[in-house]
Amino acid sequence: MKKILSSLILLLLFAKVATAQAQYMPYSYQFYQKFNDELYSTKTRIHTSLKSYIIDSALQSRYDSLMNYGADTIGHHSWLHRKLFNEHLIDVKTKEYTFFADYLPDLTIGRDFAGKKTTWLNTRGYQLGGTIGKNFYFYSSGFENQAVFPEYLNTYINQVGIVPGQAYDRSYGKATKDWSDATAIVSYTPIKYLNITAGHDKTFIGDGYRSVILSDYAAAYPFLKLTANLGNVKYMVMWAYMTDPASKQLSYTNGYKKKWGVFHYLDWNVNNRLSVGFFDAIIWADIDSLGHKRGFDFNYGNPVIFLRPVEASIGSPDNAMIGFTSKYKITDGITAYGQFYLDEFRAQDFFSGKGSIKNKYAWQIGLKGANLFNIKALNYLAEYNGALPYTYSEVESIKNYSEEGEPLAHPYGANFKELVGLLNYSYKRFDFSGEINYSHYGLDEGGLNYGKDIFKLYINPVHLYGNYIGQGLTTNMTYLEGKVAYMLNPKYNLRLELGGIYRLEKNTAFTDKTTMLTIGLRSSFRIMYTDLASYLKH
Repeated sequence: MKKILSSLILLLLFAKVATAQAQYMPYSYQFYQKFNDELYSTKTRIHTSLKSYIIDSALQSRYDSLMNYGADTIGHHSWLHRKLFNEHLIDVKTKEYTFFADYLPDLTIGRDFAGKKTTWLNTRGYQLGGTIGKNFYFYSSGFENQAVFPEYLNTYINQVGIVPGQAYDRSYGKATKDWSDATAIVSYTPIKYLNITAGHDKTFIGDGYRSVILSDYAAAYPFLKLTANLGNVKYMVMWAYMTDPASKQLSYTNGYKKKWGVFHYLDWNVNNRLSVGFFDAIIWADIDSLGHKRGFDFNYGNPVIFLRPVEASIGSPDNAMIGFTSKYKITDGITAYGQFYLDEFRAQDFFSGKGSIKNKYAWQIGLKGANLFNIKALNYLAEYNGALPYTYSEVESIKNYSEEGEPLAHPYGANFKELVGLLNYSYKRFDFSGEINYSHYGLDEGGLNYGKDIFKLYINPVHLYGNYIGQGLTTNMTYLEGKVAYMLNPKYNLRLELGGIYRLEKNTAFTDKTTMLTIGLRSSFRIMYTDLASYLKH
């Protein structure tokens, strides 16, 4: 570890600095898909699967066109008009540094007609960022929120204790949910081949809407990330410190149990069409089962991918996973992509079809692209995801694949199959989007663990063999959503938005129907996922 740190310090001291600091772009699928035309062109060779992006020359032109749409370059409009429609609230640019800041309102009101309930969201937020010199960038956003949700989200929050993908609910089961969340990063690019980022945020791996490897669904967490850009190869190593409120609290002094994770990902652009990626991760408890403080394990300080040999050599019981990604650009308008996540494997049972508890894996296959039917800016995605029962779970819940009480990968946990389709079309300041989702999964019933809840220990499964997706309380869900937005200010995604949701979740124990319309003044690039399945039985 000392040799590695010494080499890194020497590299930073003697390397030639980059000519310009690239700009950080907070991850949001809705915003990122607007780059599909450039990202998935057969004429480019851009690393697309590791997000958030650091904007470089390949995407700068498209980014500037989106951020500066309708900008007043002549100066005819008043200061108030420019700030409302084109500019940051505060925007400072000098040779030595830049700085911007915005107030982020997110205000909606809606009606759940099936549940006969009025819903609303009241968020006050901020974003700020900037550069210092040519090599240093910083960004932060924060939100104070109160909301009344439709009943299916209310049930989820009451069961899990977390507002989906955001933070813990301070209302403790009341009708009006109350929470706050924030992100912050500092990014340093000492040379054009290396970026160092530290902060409190999320990372997404994949080319799809979902990820079965590492997604942006769970709450933000503290991390240190090194990303090497070596032409056709991009390599990331990230160390993260996470919380597990689902594990037993040690004491009022120590609070919730903590855990560490190290994540490696290598993305190789074989040529302009084909890319393949390799992933591994290790999760370990900050305090072991005997109550002894373990802390950061420096055996995992090695930034080299595929730590399983290291993990095995020290006799560790830690949770190790591997994964693979790929994409192939069939044409400029069609890209096929996929993922495979392997949690546990026994060769003799893998191809037998016996449904062994010892085989735990998840997968994804999809198609996506831009300019569907030769219509400019009509982007699309069709995706199939699934995970076998008990995938992502562990013999100790503290070591499962989760953060802040929610999955680090797909939001459904395990024991599910999902088909999802997305369309998005932008015309001037108007933006139209739609989603259709059909899911099949099994909830736990009768006090038994059928494999969907990743926080339940898989040492006592219902079956050693014969496990299948949908076992338990077999449930089907249909989810439809449409949105129409009018962009007011692209700098912080300020928009007027009208949305509608139809959701039907059905099994032999309950039928849950939501039919909802919302209207509001919205902003920021954050995603608030509403296309969720029940995590537990009602």
